[in-house]
Amino acid sequence: MGLSRPTVRKHLLTTKEPKYTRAHSPAPRLVPFKAQLKEWLMEDAKLARARRRTGHRLFEGLQTIGYGGAYDSVQRFVRRWKSSNQGPKLTEAFVPVQFLPGDACQFDWSQEQVELGGVLQKIKVAHFRLSYSRQMFVVAYPRETQEMVLDAHSRAFAFFGGVPARMIYDNLKTVVDTVYAGKARQFNRRFLTMANHYLFEPVACKPASGGEKGQVEKQVGNIR
Repeated sequence: MGLSRPTVRKHLLTTKEPKYTRAHSPAPRLVPFKAQLKEWLMEDAKLARARRRTGHRLFEGLQTIGYGGAYDSVQRFVRRWKSSNQGPKLTEAFVPVQFLPGDACQFDWSQEQVELGGVLQKIKVAHFRLSYSRQMFVVAYPRETQEMVLDAHSRAFAFFGGVPARMIYDNLKTVVDTVYAGKARQFNRRFLTMANHYLFEPVACKPASGGEKGQVEKQVGNIR
């Protein structure tokens, strides 16, 4: 079995899975330095996370004042102190996004490689996806210029047979001229002319927030 006899015997004599616990190490060499280590940890807690000392840097600091014990003892002490003094860690939460019929459409570009006339070429593909019905529309272009953005919208709306209330984008240069704090944007003048013609509201995602248009990003991979 590749197991020791005591291990097999323990399994035979118990009805539940055996649990192995590590005995608490008193770390006697660290005792005279605990007060100094606590003081450093309290000082670091007031600093930004990027400026706080790591466990190894604290260990090196203790060595300079005479500590001759192991790094593991310092690491265990730091871990216990942080868990009891800094509270639970905050986690980022996401709110599920729901859409009404005709409410929104998500847009994205992808770069693909195709063979045209026996020659491999890179092309740009415009992706549209209605957020409620999941209906998609895809059209390919040689480049990602503004006139091709406008043409893609015209073709998509003709295909869908209507125009959604909102169009959701990344901060494309052909769509957004300036990104401000939060959701505030200065949209491109020519792009706004098209939006006013079709009467839809352009919405730009926050930077690095792919979840705001996750449907069309998933569509890119599926179609590829």
